[in-house]
Amino acid sequence: MLPREFIVAWMLVFLVILPNIFNPCSCQLEPRWAAKKRHVMREKVRKMFYHAYDNYMTHAFPHDELKPLTKSFTDSLSELGNLRLEHLPQDYNGSALTLIESLSSLLIMGNSTEFERAVLWLSQNITFNVDARVNLFECNIRVLGGLVSAHILATDSTNRLVHGAYKNQLLILAEDLGKRFLPAFNTPTGLPYAWINLKYGVMVNETTETSTSGCGSLILEMGALSQLTGDPTYEYVAIRALRKLWSMRSSLNLLGTTLDVVTGDWIEYSAGIGAGVDSFYEYLFKAHILFGKEEFWRMFHSAYLAVQKYFRHGPWYHEADMRTGKATYWQLTSLQAFWPGLQVLVGDIAAANSSHREFFHVWEKFGVLPERYLLDHQMLHPTEKYYPLRPELAESTFYLYQATKDSWYLKVGESIVNSLNLYTKVEGGFASVKDVTTMQLEDHQHSFFLAETCKYLYLLFDDSFLVDRNYIFTTEGHPLPVLRDWHDRLPESYIPTNWSFAQSEKQARRASAMSLQVCPANDNQQVESACHITDARADHRCFTDEECGVDSTTCRRRSCSMAGYCGLWLLV
Repeated sequence: MLPREFIVAWMLVFLVILPNIFNPCSCQLEPRWAAKKRHVMREKVRKMFYHAYDNYMTHAFPHDELKPLTKSFTDSLSELGNLRLEHLPQDYNGSALTLIESLSSLLIMGNSTEFERAVLWLSQNITFNVDARVNLFECNIRVLGGLVSAHILATDSTNRLVHGAYKNQLLILAEDLGKRFLPAFNTPTGLPYAWINLKYGVMVNETTETSTSGCGSLILEMGALSQLTGDPTYEYVAIRALRKLWSMRSSLNLLGTTLDVVTGDWIEYSAGIGAGVDSFYEYLFKAHILFGKEEFWRMFHSAYLAVQKYFRHGPWYHEADMRTGKATYWQLTSLQAFWPGLQVLVGDIAAANSSHREFFHVWEKFGVLPERYLLDHQMLHPTEKYYPLRPELAESTFYLYQATKDSWYLKVGESIVNSLNLYTKVEGGFASVKDVTTMQLEDHQHSFFLAETCKYLYLLFDDSFLVDRNYIFTTEGHPLPVLRDWHDRLPESYIPTNWSFAQSEKQARRASAMSLQVCPANDNQQVESACHITDARADHRCFTDEECGVDSTTCRRRSCSMAGYCGLWLLV
């Protein structure tokens, strides 16, 4: 028998090398040629970003966004979400929207000098006391989120800003903007108006229609603002709206797309994971990560299972009536491409990969990702053929590479970079595609191209900014740190004793990974997804329904047939 001291010594050695086995450094494992390729691609993305940024600063700053074809500008903050271009302000001259959106990207790419210059300019020149009617959701994710994130980065000592030059000016601006949001929440339901005038509040006869994402995707930015200022009001109104929205779900745990903030009635019952709803799901899960509230997790758990049950069809997700679960529209929308990235955070890697490959197939088919593609007819939507430089496919590619380290995702990223340079790059920046069948361009460089598209592509090829740091990204790509001080308590799912390998065999078999708040197991139990519960017996024989599990794809409960086999015998 080996001496006890020898056994203890080897156990210590094993504990030291264990993290390197299961979390290997990609820089040590990848061949030299692969590292060189990543470096080349990183520099291509850097050039893309600065081509867009420098042209904005030359031709559009301090206005909101660049018009790259004419090398001019648009003060577009009041136009975001305003499809009919109604009630546009007369004397609004921009809020340097693209600069605000670019702040974290500058720092991620290592340009602390330009970041600091931009922060100081904004702190001295920007005011939100302007007569401009803006979309609450858009202004929240772009402006408030950009300011809050940049403030946190500016106060991070590792970013080496000039000592004493920054005195919380961005936080002061963010709090001023947050206060201007508050009148929107003064409704009988607590659900906020979709539109707010930054100077005068809610306008007379303002529309009462809003979207699910519009009133359910405010918690990250406003919650962070409360944590930073010590004023709980911002987080309170955002949570109150989220709770009210969740209470309006159907018996199937589905939510529609649009609703009335005064009556609390649904206007559009068709629902999906695309436009009007997308970030609602994203923020439920990310709010749980950021603030540690189990309430957010319970909402997300139920909502995610409902999506898998009623929307998923193979690798695609169609839309369905929230009341019945019956399919309504069979279509792909470019905003849906965020979903694989969210599934990576959940741990549903196989499902994420399946959907991501289909999105990329459509990208390859057209050269970019069209706004809407009709799955049932295998054709483009006749009026929504455009591609406005959206980031969602790049975002999901980044997350999937982080999770798998599969070099195929680097090739996807390279293809995206090459297409953007081939089809959308012009002398004055990067232009949106008006028609993907002809590649006719449109004179608009959206701010999210710098906030998200370039950022996620850069991080795909160089994730050094994230080393030894724990961030979640808002729906606009602004990083927020996961801090213990922001948690009511550290969720049990982050405590080592609750890791998946520590679960008892009996418990792991009869509960899903989502229920246990762990990543899906990758062992002899053959757990295939976050909702999957294996049947009690490997041969799927059964005597009662209790011996049957949950289907890995549809997340539907399996039942025991009269012949004694588990399966999806019931239609619902």
